[in-house]
Amino acid sequence: MKHLIKFFALASALLNVFVDQAHASTNWVQVAKDGKGFVLSPSGQPFTPWGFNYDRDSNYRLIEDYWETNWPTVVQDFGEMKQLGANVVRIHLQFAKFMKSPTEANETNLARLRQLVQLADKDGLYLDLTGLGSYRKQDIPGWYDTLPEQVRWAAQARFWEGVAKTCADQPAVWCYDLMNEPVVSGDKRSDWLAPEAIENLYYVQFVNRDPAGRERADIARHWTHTMVEAIRKQDHRHLITVGLLALELGPPEDSSGFGPTQVGSDLDFFGVHLYPEAGKFGQWTDMLARITKTGKPVIIEEIFPLKCDTKTLGDFIERTRGLASGWLGFYWGKTPAELSPSQKPAEQLTLQWLELFQRMNPNHQ
Repeated sequence: MKHLIKFFALASALLNVFVDQAHASTNWVQVAKDGKGFVLSPSGQPFTPWGFNYDRDSNYRLIEDYWETNWPTVVQDFGEMKQLGANVVRIHLQFAKFMKSPTEANETNLARLRQLVQLADKDGLYLDLTGLGSYRKQDIPGWYDTLPEQVRWAAQARFWEGVAKTCADQPAVWCYDLMNEPVVSGDKRSDWLAPEAIENLYYVQFVNRDPAGRERADIARHWTHTMVEAIRKQDHRHLITVGLLALELGPPEDSSGFGPTQVGSDLDFFGVHLYPEAGKFGQWTDMLARITKTGKPVIIEEIFPLKCDTKTLGDFIERTRGLASGWLGFYWGKTPAELSPSQKPAEQLTLQWLELFQRMNPNHQ
């Protein structure tokens, strides 16, 4: 009897693997007809994004730092994220690694990107491809920083043309995220990056350095349309979003200049980045409710117990069911088993997050 039980358990596990692989190989993610979430096509099954930002590893290396020389690490990490229950992985692509000049793409890294998409497909994962990163100042080529605004936008559009052409036929790509937390500057400035960094990584980027008499919303709308138009030259099927930086300045969804009502006509859904605090749930749930009134889905594309404990975070996620259509946290290459012995506060916090992630998986309830 024990042998028979083991046989059926193994058969069930193998079936799940085959189903997962078939999902990514044969089903594309689409916005549901009611605009309140996502479905898989042609299966028609609902799709709830639940996954990780794979923005760096535990040593703060970006994926382009090691995906050529240490590809087995990427393969292992993808397998671990799948094992933890993820169905989505968000990848952060650096502009300088994919563009040799304002007009010439880096074909070697585009080929590596295609290999990454195929790895996701094999593992039954969907990718959120976030582009135009300039996370490390030392990696930014001098020619890129000195480009006038319109020429810089054209170079960014060329980046997206190359990525879209590479991925257009790949159903394992869930979406393109135009930029991580873009901001429109209302004043003249000298730098394209916001001054705040996390471990020398600059996640917030300006799309302009001089408003030149324009309204912030008009700049955001024009930039968004330029990027989307570049993608649609090569790819008419994959979904497009942008990472909205929610700040506590006026309506949080509008504070970056990329208000949903201003840029939403070109986007398929909205990706909001927020880190809840106890006592401030209403501020963020009200924001999510306002965004859903646009008639397009909203996901929480970044969430983590950065400003609260994991119990509070779990309560917040529960509160946002019905408002958000998906949630993405973070994975930095260490499993719960690897984190458990650590006495480092940051690693213990990550461990608690991963345990919460497994418990709250909406696809397993």
